[in-house]
Amino acid sequence: VQLQASGGGLVQPGGSLRLSCAVSKFDLDYHTIGWFRQAPGKEREGVSFISGEDGRTYYADSVKGRFTISIDSAKNTVNLQMNSLKPEDTAIYYCATTRTGPWTMDPTNYVYDYWGQGTLVTVSS
Repeated sequence: VQLQASGGGLVQPGGSLRLSCAVSKFDLDYHTIGWFRQAPGKEREGVSFISGEDGRTYYADSVKGRFTISIDSAKNTVNLQMNSLKPEDTAIYYCATTRTGPWTMDPTNYVYDYWGQGTLVTVSS
């Protein structure tokens, strides 16, 4: 299993970025895939997740209404569209996946077995 994250960069407050996580060597069915982030001096935070089995989505309260997660099945890629970015969104973003089947708990609480390298998002004027 390989996850390759991309799309980070520098953006002004209010701007947009799209992160992508390309997944190789396994089928997204029965898996949950999503994004964590970690800002300097802060704990890692679960940002957004999607179930490869039934398409359910999860968003942290801090990003609801601004971020959208989706699966591009043709490309086996998971995208995170981030709009109305704020300075507090600045962090290293990591994609991760694990086999879960249908969610039976908060997806942030699963143990994620596979991780991509981080991609840095900086929101600053």
